[in-house]
This record gives sequence, C-alpha cells and structure tokens, in this order.
Amino acid sequence: MPDRCALWTRGALALGLALIARASLGASLDFCHGPSEPGAAAQDRLIQVAALVKAELDQSGAQMALVSRSGLALQRLDQRYSHAGVSLKTSDNAPWSVRQLYYACDEQRPRLFDQGMSGFVMGANDPDEGYLSIVLLPDAAAAPIERATRDDTKALKLLGDTYSANAYAFSTRYQNCNQWLAELMAGAWAPAADAGENRARAQQALMQAGYTPTVLDVGWQPLVWLAGQIRWLHTDDHPADDLAAARFRVSMPASIEGFVRQQVPEARRIEVCYTSTQVVIHRGWTPIATGCQPGPGDDVIALTGAGRTMAATTNGDLL
Repeated sequence: MPDRCALWTRGALALGLALIARASLGASLDFCHGPSEPGAAAQDRLIQVAALVKAELDQSGAQMALVSRSGLALQRLDQRYSHAGVSLKTSDNAPWSVRQLYYACDEQRPRLFDQGMSGFVMGANDPDEGYLSIVLLPDAAAAPIERATRDDTKALKLLGDTYSANAYAFSTRYQNCNQWLAELMAGAWAPAADAGENRARAQQALMQAGYTPTVLDVGWQPLVWLAGQIRWLHTDDHPADDLAAARFRVSMPASIEGFVRQQVPEARRIEVCYTSTQVVIHRGWTPIATGCQPGPGDDVIALTGAGRTMAATTNGDLL
C-alpha cells in the first residue's frame, strides 16, 4: 500500500518547485500511483529492519506503541517524519500491526487500515535510507489509547469524510492521517464526561490540553495559492492570518510526539534508521544525526545480503 501521508510529502516537494508551470505539476503529481516496489534485495533488507523494530517492541514489555516513519522531501520543511499510527502487540491482523489512516485512491476517501510492520516500514519510500520513531508510554497512559484504537466504532467516529494532506489541525472540514491519531489520543485521554465522541469534541480536548500543531512555513505567499490548486492540498480550512503569513498548522508526527512529552513526561522513545548496509538504534529524545550516523551508545547492526526473495506483510484489514 503506498504511503498516503507521502501525499503531503510530495505536495511539499511540489511547493518547493515554484518555477515549474502549473500544467507540469498536474502531469507529474500523480500521487495515487505511489512509488515503485523495491527490488528483492531491498525488500529483504527492509524485512530485516521490520524484524528489528518488532524485537525492540517485544523487549519493551509494552502492549502498544506510537510509531512514525520518514517520507520524501520533508527535510525541505524541517520534518523527518511524515506518517504516524498505533502499533498493537496483539493486533487481530498480525503482531505489532499498525492501525493508521490512509487515502483510498480508488474510493477517493480516507480509510483505516491495519498493516503489518514490514509493510509499514516499506512505506518509508526510500529503500536505501529511512527512519522510524517508536514512542512507548507507561501503562496508565497507553491503556486508554489501546482501547480506543481497538474500538472500531470509536475509531471510525473520528475518521473524517474528506482527506487533505495539509489539513488545519483545528478544523473538521478535512483530515490528514496524523490528525486522526491526534484526535484519537485526545478522546482517549479526555475525562469520561468530556470524552471525544466526535471530531469537534476531540479537537476541543486537544486545544484545552495545549496541543500545538506543527507549523509548516511555506515561505512565499504565492505558494499558498499553488497549494490550493493541487488535488490533495487545501487552503479553505486554514485561518486567514496563517494564509497571509504563508504557513500551515498541521498535525505531523513531531507535534504528536511533542504532545506526548507534554502530557506524559515519562514516555520513552526509540529511533531506528537504516542504510543499505546497517541499522542504527538510538534510545532517547535526541534525534539520530542526518545520514543515519550512529552516536555514542547507539546500537549498530549490520544487514545481511538478500539470500532469498521475501514478500512484505503489506496486507491487512480495512475499516
């Protein structure tokens, strides 16, 4: 399944290419075709990466984790991660499958999808360098999110009708993949009397809790207009002041992790990155250096060559 949050990634790349004519953008940004499938050797390496991620999750003793993966070209907007979901140890799909929002191109609507960890890792788009972030919560904070994630009725009540990759974080007009997760968390953590039974109440809970969306500075006001011409980007949900300042306030993995640190200071983080030859595992809230360069105390694990072709666990259950 192509990474539907990469729609924002590619849209961001398009915004950076301001000198390309609008017609060229329309021809080149055929988002729903997705990236080509990696070759057998790359698939083998990524399956090894997924196995290491699952081993870290097993060793953590947790029942759930918030997981994020990197995407294309977000470095242009100072963002390493594009897409987040909830990984469940005892998922009905497969151990540590990730429940997430994605855009169903054929149906032209958002859906929830349970995806195996191998498929989730492969969604990072670059088989030669990628990053994954794992956030582990203490049981008291993790249990409500796990219950809400497993509750199909509640999870679907928080699923928006219309997808927008740059959806404003405090509007119900559109929704991106990370916003579904932020709203799910808000509803799960809200007091019982104020629990988010719909998106509006979940967003109110986020605001009351001090949630801060990621600010994406486009940098040039005409690019805001350009964004409005791209199918999966919208501007009519954003405040006028933000549009005038050429910025979007959007839910991204960085803002979700910031919210977790604000609400649950004892939360732990593991960052995993890979190259074509090795995996680096880093524990703590400081980021791994660009280029997947290990630092003091990091684990470095060599990846073996592809001895056989292995199929990624990309199948799963749709909601």
